[in-house]
Amino acid sequence: MKVACVGGGPAGLYFSILMKRQNPSHDITVHERNPAGSTYGWGVTYWGGLIQKLHQHDPESARAVRENSVSWSDGVAHIRDHRTTHRGDEGFGIGRRVLLDILAERAQSLGVHVEFGRELAPDDAPPDADLLVACDGAGSALRERHAGHFGTESVTGRNVYIWLGTTKVFSAFTFAFVETEHGWIWAYGYPFGPDHSTCVVECSAATWTGLGLDEANEADGLALLEKLFAEPLDGHPLIGRADSGGSARWLTFRTVTNRTWSHGNLVLLGDAAHTTHYSIGAGTTLALEDAVSLAGALRGQPALRTALTHYERERRSALLSTQSAARYSAQWYENLPRYTQLPPEQMFALLGQRHSPLLPHLPPALYYRLDRTAERLDALRRLKRWLGPKVARTAHSRLR
Repeated sequence: MKVACVGGGPAGLYFSILMKRQNPSHDITVHERNPAGSTYGWGVTYWGGLIQKLHQHDPESARAVRENSVSWSDGVAHIRDHRTTHRGDEGFGIGRRVLLDILAERAQSLGVHVEFGRELAPDDAPPDADLLVACDGAGSALRERHAGHFGTESVTGRNVYIWLGTTKVFSAFTFAFVETEHGWIWAYGYPFGPDHSTCVVECSAATWTGLGLDEANEADGLALLEKLFAEPLDGHPLIGRADSGGSARWLTFRTVTNRTWSHGNLVLLGDAAHTTHYSIGAGTTLALEDAVSLAGALRGQPALRTALTHYERERRSALLSTQSAARYSAQWYENLPRYTQLPPEQMFALLGQRHSPLLPHLPPALYYRLDRTAERLDALRRLKRWLGPKVARTAHSRLR
């Protein structure tokens, strides 16, 4: 099979690795618009289950990913003048550039052609291939050529955010909530290497404009954020971009969905097919899992049409719980003032419960008390686990 992947992110690179491992005679080319070694962003997160899956499909790249990752198990929250810590599951961080380098080198070692600095112009014909994989992100240009067929919908969130780096190496996944005269602003920080951490800052549009961040240049904006988050940063600076490709930008998150994921021999992969809010830290994991599913479908189904249908059905089903969690997580932050009057320990506990479909429908203090009670009483714990998905399905059906 001749395969062309448009987009050299984790999804396209890992898919090319898996296809080459399945059949070395496949002719596979990855077309990446950026130069080699150039990428946006800082570190990405994943959890222990992902490494186990990667080991099943390509142990060599899995070992390289794990060896170049850092881990944590605690969550720390700075809320006003309080600091609270909770023990949690082990999480991992790895530099986005390091991850892409690992996957690109592994793909090339297997015979995949990786062409950097290759961007398709709107009028360019797509690469000639038996299978054309659109893995060029949420704004996929390849997908947009057939927007009517794919039925792409994009819903923009209410908050604004900016993806930054810092030389402060956090020892835990760190949250910081700061109240200003213009409203709340908060940050998520996590390490991804020995020298740097990612720091994502988020706030409402009203707070953003009230603080003047909408008009500030990069240096002034970073200086203000460093002042606001001085305690968790411990005197370390914030950094706008990991490369020389310009300044960091404030963004609004777009939740992208598609009515269908394939058109003839063209199939969507990763963010081109779906996006999930960054606050649950699942984007890279979902992209890699898409790659596993598509490669598996192509191995198990002789006809391309059947394989693409199987892939879409499998991934849509697997994504339901994650997409629900991401939607409720985004809503929790968009309604942050609802929770800021709680004692810090209770607010942090509900931060960990933000994926719950029950939480928006109960007063936060009541939910907290019921949740603590449910953890002690087995019958109530079972009721909570039974009722939550029912509420989620009902809410989801109303949004469709």
